[in-house]
Amino acid sequence: MVTAVKRLSLSKEQMSLLLGCGVRFFLSAALTGSTVAGGYQPFALGFAAAAGTGAAGGAALAGCLVGAALFLEFADALRFLAAAVLIFAAATAFDGTRPARSPLFTPLLSVFLFLCVHFIYLFQSFRFWDNLFPCLAAAVLTGVSARLYTLLLRQEGNRQLTLLYVSVTLLTSVAGLALPGGISPGRAAVCCLLLYTAYQQGMGIGAAAGICTGLAMDLCSGADTLFYAAAYGLSGLLAGLRSRCGRGSAAGLSALAALLLSAIWQDTPSLLAETLLGCTVFLFLPGKLFSGKRVQEKEDVTLLDRLRLQLKESSAALRDLYDSFSRNSAPTENPAIIFDRAAESTCRGCALCDLCWQKEYTSTFNAMNDATPFLLERGRALPKDFPPHFSSRCIHFPELLTSINGELSAFLLRRQYRLQMEETRRSAQGQYAQLSDLLASTASHLGQAAPAFGAAPSWRVGAVLSPKEGESVSGDSISSFETSQGRFCMLLSDGMGTGEAARRESSMTLRLMERFLKAGIDPEAALKTLNSALSLRSSDTGSFTTIDLFILEGDQGAVYKYGAAPSYVKRGGRVQRITGGCLPAGLHSQPAPPDSSHFPLEDGCFVVQISDGVADAGHDEWLLNLLAGFPGSDPQLLANAIVAQVRKQGQMSDDCAVQVLYLSSAGEKKEV
Repeated sequence: MVTAVKRLSLSKEQMSLLLGCGVRFFLSAALTGSTVAGGYQPFALGFAAAAGTGAAGGAALAGCLVGAALFLEFADALRFLAAAVLIFAAATAFDGTRPARSPLFTPLLSVFLFLCVHFIYLFQSFRFWDNLFPCLAAAVLTGVSARLYTLLLRQEGNRQLTLLYVSVTLLTSVAGLALPGGISPGRAAVCCLLLYTAYQQGMGIGAAAGICTGLAMDLCSGADTLFYAAAYGLSGLLAGLRSRCGRGSAAGLSALAALLLSAIWQDTPSLLAETLLGCTVFLFLPGKLFSGKRVQEKEDVTLLDRLRLQLKESSAALRDLYDSFSRNSAPTENPAIIFDRAAESTCRGCALCDLCWQKEYTSTFNAMNDATPFLLERGRALPKDFPPHFSSRCIHFPELLTSINGELSAFLLRRQYRLQMEETRRSAQGQYAQLSDLLASTASHLGQAAPAFGAAPSWRVGAVLSPKEGESVSGDSISSFETSQGRFCMLLSDGMGTGEAARRESSMTLRLMERFLKAGIDPEAALKTLNSALSLRSSDTGSFTTIDLFILEGDQGAVYKYGAAPSYVKRGGRVQRITGGCLPAGLHSQPAPPDSSHFPLEDGCFVVQISDGVADAGHDEWLLNLLAGFPGSDPQLLANAIVAQVRKQGQMSDDCAVQVLYLSSAGEKKEV
């Protein structure tokens, strides 16, 4: 199964490499057809420079060769291919070096090599000064193209502008093809792309993109004027000016710009028709292409929605980090390495080395294998751990025994270190899992209104804390409160031991839990997070606490427990015991959810929380009888009766805590 997965992954990588090479081959071949004034191909050379080295660069170089054969005369193809080969060779030579990591290295290198090749031809011409400006302009275009194509291939920068540049440079190769009436489909497509960019990016970028696009078109057409630079620059400026309005307004202003320029330059009748064709295509583009700020404004994404999304993404990132710990468990070290290293240092120069490790290899192996359990149990090797036939045959047995003990000590230290690291790793893994759950819970409840439970019953609470005999302070802590989400909560925590130290632990636990719940965090996520934090704390202090949480939402009750004593629900003369099997908070080495129970409640119900100093699930018959026979409706009287019965039975050998909730449809909410 593992082998099949690896083959599938390798096949996808090969397919991705072939696809990338194919794209570079066809783009470089197509860009070769874009020729600017002077007969230069700066766009193809810039793309070859951006393609880099290796198979991708080789594919781009092959595309240049095919494009030169299809589009260029022999002399032009020769100087073009000479520059392309030099750029590829130089990129390969500098690959991996520190200068090559600079973002300006590739553009400057391509400009330098372009000038090196073409200046040779320039000096041989009879019109040096006339051809100098077109050569310099083509060199600059080569460097700019190398930079922009690099951003596109690496998926960096403003992808919309880089895609516009690639599209325009590709369309310049077919700009000379015209329909009847002199209309060029390539220039019409350029008008559509420019209008789309200006509408999405605004007035400034629209004007700049229009001017650059027009300059490229003027250079490729060989015109003596900057007609297209002026026309496209004005069109981008006006279209970007109306980017906050509908597409029709932007298209209308673009057509107006073409109309004005056509009136000024009388000999360019095709500009208006090409612009109108481009505007028509722009108006029929699907709305999903306009994924920038305009669509976001219509979606009315609120700050709360963005915050919820950010919390969910953070939760997913922490969950992935948690999963990565599970995939990368440290391998265990084989104890055989002890003997391997000891034999390497002791037996290599021994005269009996061939006898022990070749002729009698099985006997030697069994002797050391039989001694391994004694070594690991005792932490030290003794002569009696090895059989007499081996110890009597070994002429360097004392030295071998010393070497084995040294390697054994190092092995045990490494194992102890790995165990400590594994414990730290599990602890960190649990923390990441709890943080992920906490963020996910917060995100799911963010901005949600409190659920409507109908007419919630009123409640009254009674409570008693009684310390152990001989102590002045109870180690148990209780708390009851109502959250802004409409939940009523009762908490009881029993700290390890008795007295002031136990009280500090239990009260700290309740204080942290209360803050979590009042912040609107889901109870189970809050408990798991607190349990993980207490696990780290218990590794230093050795202490732990129980947590008993009851939550009332409308007429539904829920109980969550970490090592807590039973809780009881009294409905008339019937009593339900609710227990749990989880360890107390702080004793879990792995993330563990609390025990939980959910049940409906009605008027006249009692919910009773106790600590283990009152009773446990094996000795609570007296408490079940007391609850079943209690006739009143005062929770404080019931709590007092329970503690009084504990004293009567002489069981005050531990701290006692009792908290009682009574539900009623009438009366005010009251905590005692």
